[in-house]
Amino acid sequence: MAIKKGSTVRAIREKLENSLEAQASDRRFSSYLFETKGEVMDVRGDYAFVKFGKVPTPNIWLRVDQLEDFK
Repeated sequence: MAIKKGSTVRAIREKLENSLEAQASDRRFSSYLFETKGEVMDVRGDYAFVKFGKVPTPNIWLRVDQLEDFK
């Protein structure tokens, strides 16, 4: 699947937890990243800006290879 603006996605736990980004920051990721639908708001290079869920949660930049289609 090609990640593009408007795509519905969720994070892939294995790819996110073992990433360079996880090693550089807090490794305790909120469950909403893996369990709720996220909407891609923007794509720049290898990264997508994702808005998760309907409750107030921070938007986050993730590498597109750390995302999968969520239907």
